[in-house]
Amino acid sequence: MANIIDDDTIEYVSILAKLELSEEEREQAKKDMGRMLDYIDKLGELDTEGVEPMTHVFPVQNVFREDIVTNSDTREELLANAPEQRDGMFVVPKTV
Repeated sequence: MANIIDDDTIEYVSILAKLELSEEEREQAKKDMGRMLDYIDKLGELDTEGVEPMTHVFPVQNVFREDIVTNSDTREELLANAPEQRDGMFVVPKTV
């Protein structure tokens, strides 16, 4: 199936992409877009019967570690690093 890209389509896409195309660039864009759509049509002709849908070509699994709390710092240990503290809290400069 031949995909025909007209001048209106190129104008619309150039507005969306915020591009100013010369006449030569418009003609090249029409050819390029037509080839892209032809390729997509060609992919649609492939027999995918029995092919399982996938999100990635390689078997990928979550590589994040388990969310286990390991921090056992106490308030006293944390406040020991504070330049100034009061009533068990950090004292910081006033910001308004």
